[in-house]
Amino acid sequence: MASPAPIPAPTRDDTGLRARLAIPVLAYCGILMAVMQTVVVPLLPDLPRLTGASPAAVSWMVTAALLSGAVLTPVLGRAGDMYGKRRVLLLSFALMAAGSVICALTSEIGVLIAARALQGAASCVVPLSISILRDELPPERRGSAVALMSSTVGIGAALGLPAAAVVVQYANWHTMFWVTAVLGVSGVALIRWAVPESPVRERGRFDVTGALGLAAGLICLLLAVSQGGQWGWGSTRIVGLFLAAVLVLGLWWWQQLRTERPLVDLRLVSRPRVGLSHVAALLTGFAFYANSLVTAQLVQAPEASGYGLGLSIVETGLCLLPGGITMLLFSPLSARISEARGPRVTLALGAAVIAVGYAVRIADSHALWMIMVGAAVVATGTTLAYSALPALILRAVPAGQTASANGVNVLMRTVGQAVSSAAVAAVLVHHTSLVGGAPVPTLHGYLLAFAVAGAVALAACAVALTIPGDPRPARPRRAEGGTRSVNDEAMEGA
Repeated sequence: MASPAPIPAPTRDDTGLRARLAIPVLAYCGILMAVMQTVVVPLLPDLPRLTGASPAAVSWMVTAALLSGAVLTPVLGRAGDMYGKRRVLLLSFALMAAGSVICALTSEIGVLIAARALQGAASCVVPLSISILRDELPPERRGSAVALMSSTVGIGAALGLPAAAVVVQYANWHTMFWVTAVLGVSGVALIRWAVPESPVRERGRFDVTGALGLAAGLICLLLAVSQGGQWGWGSTRIVGLFLAAVLVLGLWWWQQLRTERPLVDLRLVSRPRVGLSHVAALLTGFAFYANSLVTAQLVQAPEASGYGLGLSIVETGLCLLPGGITMLLFSPLSARISEARGPRVTLALGAAVIAVGYAVRIADSHALWMIMVGAAVVATGTTLAYSALPALILRAVPAGQTASANGVNVLMRTVGQAVSSAAVAAVLVHHTSLVGGAPVPTLHGYLLAFAVAGAVALAACAVALTIPGDPRPARPRRAEGGTRSVNDEAMEGA
């Protein structure tokens, strides 16, 4: 492995307007990325009529963004470590804005799916931004900034659903994509103005073979997970995709271990502090995603089901909004807990709070206020857990690999969310009853889904408690010319 360049001591003027706005701009970009992921959800029931496509084809509007985001996040994270994080961040947002413009100009389902794949490139915003914050901020300001950046995923998802629903209900559906296009262009302009380029670079040649191998393996894996319920878990296509994923990812793992400058440093991943953090990210992603997924379906179920509230999509989005506000409010608390007790304690606490939230959901899923309270408790736990995960990574990896390592961590969350979606769908499909002649999931099915998510959250808590604590900090060594060595930076913590 080539060694990264030394990290210059921060020299930016923190009193300037641009310096003060760097964190809000990056947070805005993270929220916009999450909004982009959710804006098509209110459209899904109407898109077959609007585009003349089948419901199966329309579902690829979500799947395409999921797949491209999962594939591009670790790849663009590595590119950011090597060629400049701000540069790659600008590229990803430009692709998102271009995808929005294309969606706004067409009703052809094939073009829409391709455009959504372009939008998925923005999924790398959070790991790249966290890496920039590490490189640019002094240690005493990093914790709260990283916690805020981690929370933008939930905040954006909570804001995106009701906002998109209002646009769909009162305006032409293309308007929604024009809005995201304008916001995306504004994001590009704000990044260019307020966000500095990180001086930390990892030298070497980009691992194209590794990137292609990881892309092929992840596409096979996530395609099988996301389409298993629709195509049949025992179908030839799904079984073949799973086998292909195992084969391709196995060969990719072998190739990465033998490459001098790999896309993902698997020797680093094999360290308990890094590898267990990735496992915890997978489990936390599963537990988090079931909250919004199940809640949205439960409150929209018809009242004739005996438990449903028959809410509209706009009302459903408003029910999820308190969870997003909760994530915004609790992100500073998560940073303080991590500073006082360490991020692994924050992660374990967050996972435990998620499990408590699902216990509340199981205790009462009839009253709207209890549903909102339970969802907000889960969101609070997610805030604690998601803010702790990047802090753990930042403390465990060299400065020159922070973007790629956090990209892998975000990838693990994405895989967890995809598995959660498939698991929830499987549970609800097997627990349905006829209401007005239409199949509707039973309340028992929803409660079982909550129980599964809660159990996974407890597993994430157990994994978090096994993560080794921070090593005893070494005395900082200053490199010549007033710079800090990479090892010094890695020991400082997040």
